[in-house]
Formats: sequence, C-alpha cells, structure tokens
Amino acid sequence: MKQPHRIQCKRVYDDADKNDGYRVLVDRVWPRGIKKEDLRADEWRKELAPSSELRKWFNHDPKRWAAFYQKFHAELDQQGDAVESVLKGADGGTLTLLYAAKDEAHNNAVALKMYIQNKS
Repeated sequence: MKQPHRIQCKRVYDDADKNDGYRVLVDRVWPRGIKKEDLRADEWRKELAPSSELRKWFNHDPKRWAAFYQKFHAELDQQGDAVESVLKGADGGTLTLLYAAKDEAHNNAVALKMYIQNKS
C-alpha cells in the first residue's frame, strides 16, 4: 500500500486548507458545535478511534499517554482494512487526521499517525 507523502493531525475547529489533502475525522463521537456540512472531511472513520472504554480510561491524562497509545495500537491491529482504506484514499498525497481534543500532543489522531508511520 502506498504511504501518504505526509501525515498531519489537525483539530476540527481549525480552518481547512487546500494543502490538507485527504481529510478524515478519526473520532468516535461527532465533535461538539460543528455541523456535518461545515466540517469539510472526506470521510468519518469511527473505527479508527479508540474504543469507548479506552477513551474513557485515558481521559486525556498525559500521564497515561504511553499506556494509552500502546493499548490503542493493539486495537488498531484489529482494524487493518480500515487503515488500508484511509491510506488508499490519501493516494500517496497528504493525509490529514482530524480530531476534536484540546490537547494537540496527546490525542487519538497523534497515536494513529504514530501507528501508521510505524507500519511503513
């Protein structure tokens, strides 16, 4: 599978940019305060988000980050087709992973980006 030229993570509340390439929402829950028609995402892939149990356990606690992303990567191992589908959608260009969390360093989109990069 052709890897994206670039993978970036971006908050859903930030403006879309022409350089974003293939934009995918990777949260399990729709972001607060955003209308579906306003998001400008190519697709919404709930299955590429952590399970509800894992998300609630992590609770955006940076002290749990290492354990969170390791557990999340184990969940992603079961979602190989979904990961491949998103990579195919990016078609070797830029892949933008959209998320709603306030913490830009410790969130599921960053963990998903790490997962994809480690698999290449």
